[in-house]
Amino acid sequence: MKNILNIKSFWALVLLVNLCGCESSDDFLKENPTTFYTVDNAFSTSAQVDQVLVSIYSQVRDLWANPAESAWIFVLRGNGTDMYDVASIRKSATFNNYGVINIDNGTFYNIFSTYYQIIAKANFAMEAANLPQISWASDQEKAYTIAQAKFFRAYAYRNLGELFGGVPLVTEVSKTPQYDFGRSTRVETYQFAIDDLLSIENDLPETSVSGGRIVRGAAQHNLAELYLAMGTQLAADGKGGEAQAAFAKSITYASKVIDGGVYSLMKTRYGARKNEEKGNVYWDLFQENNVNYQDGNKESIWTLQVDYAAYRAEDSKSKLPYSRTYGPVFRDGAKDHLTGTLEDVGGRGISQIIPTFYTRDDIYADKWGKDMRNSNIVFQREIIGNVASSPYFGKPVPWEVIYNGSPDATTNKNNSSLCYPISCKIATDQYTGLSDGENRSNLFRDDYFIRLSETILLRAEAKQRNGDKSGAAADVNLLRERAQCEYLVSAADMDDSFNVILDERARELVYEEARWNTLLRMGGTIAVDRIKKHAYWPEAQATLTFNYNLWPIPQTIIDTNKDVVLEQNPGWNR
Repeated sequence: MKNILNIKSFWALVLLVNLCGCESSDDFLKENPTTFYTVDNAFSTSAQVDQVLVSIYSQVRDLWANPAESAWIFVLRGNGTDMYDVASIRKSATFNNYGVINIDNGTFYNIFSTYYQIIAKANFAMEAANLPQISWASDQEKAYTIAQAKFFRAYAYRNLGELFGGVPLVTEVSKTPQYDFGRSTRVETYQFAIDDLLSIENDLPETSVSGGRIVRGAAQHNLAELYLAMGTQLAADGKGGEAQAAFAKSITYASKVIDGGVYSLMKTRYGARKNEEKGNVYWDLFQENNVNYQDGNKESIWTLQVDYAAYRAEDSKSKLPYSRTYGPVFRDGAKDHLTGTLEDVGGRGISQIIPTFYTRDDIYADKWGKDMRNSNIVFQREIIGNVASSPYFGKPVPWEVIYNGSPDATTNKNNSSLCYPISCKIATDQYTGLSDGENRSNLFRDDYFIRLSETILLRAEAKQRNGDKSGAAADVNLLRERAQCEYLVSAADMDDSFNVILDERARELVYEEARWNTLLRMGGTIAVDRIKKHAYWPEAQATLTFNYNLWPIPQTIIDTNKDVVLEQNPGWNR
């Protein structure tokens, strides 16, 4: 392969697209017809270079929103962790049965290869930006273009490092086949991403006119996460001094975002529905026209963009299919009392993944219960019976009845997998597009990639790992105070297994964070312990008989890299 154009012709590891075709001794193939594109002649304007970036934004949006409802993306979003599982009707899509999860599992390959696609496009954009024929309106425009490309490359390597550990570092467009990539270490992978972000921090604007484009706070947030992840790995490697220095840098970069004057937690009602009595400020965060910084949302750092007009006209992927994919199916699981697909049951849900009982109930047990994020408008637990023959018609259906309405325990287990509280992040009482034929499957609001709340929780973790449990508790309480929680944490609560921080992440970032990234970068046995404890179905406890804090390198990648052995991650050579 020579250059990049068609994303589907990627080689298994580098995943670089083919502009020129394979080299050959055939005279015909040695010719250079005027219609044969190369990196050097494919671009003539800066706008064309920007389109490469647009393709990355689009791919990352689709990777997050999952408009195609790909099973492997649900794993990326958290299926199989302590927070999410699958409903009874989707047991074949479980990611908690380690009798079938192995190095040949296609999910690992899809995630690994997708991040290398992003890296390939980012390298391509950087090379194209430096072509001599490209004219830029200003040095700042060129610098910003390159900065966005480097951001995405760093973003991809951060994800690869957290999920797979040390991986091959591809730094430029590959124009010939290569089968001898060597693995970096996990720390080296993090450091490469850090170096990319440090080099472009000041080339990114603090704010942007339109939503969705990368700003400086997004880079600083990722630096905070990268230094935290690197410090955790250094500590595991026995390099305590270096680890503490990394944690200190994590705190520094998180503080740039938290205390820099650009961002702040929203603490009072705002936006399009602020005058409605039924809402609260946390609910406001997830309403249409309220998500972007440009909408007055000062805790919004980086968002994916969804546009209903574009969806109707040409972009069928411009949607959040959350009501469909994440929504409960009361019409099956509690059919004697609840039915339909209207707003009262969260829309047209089909339960592709479900919240575990840890996510829906355990984190709000006892003293943790009084919390704005547990209010009925945010996490709807009061579901009104709508079946005329039900004794609960027009009244709240008790969860004991929903969960245990059958004399058969297996039926109850299945039904309770289909029925659960409805988060305001996945449903709404005002669906867009109903007059155009939409059926309450999709939301048409923008969504968060980075919200200030997560930056605060990263800093809390870095502080705790750096020995400052009081500071960690104070950061957690920034969120708990905003949520008007009755119970505020103290240094004594900050346990060494990071349960307080992980629980707070679940409360604050349900349906937002990439939970696998969080659990795997925590190190030790945290991921395995929590999966075995909180998985909805019993297969995890029965089959997860080994410890790991990295996913396996996909076997396809190892096999393709025939000239150099890529070592498999510990625990997966079984």
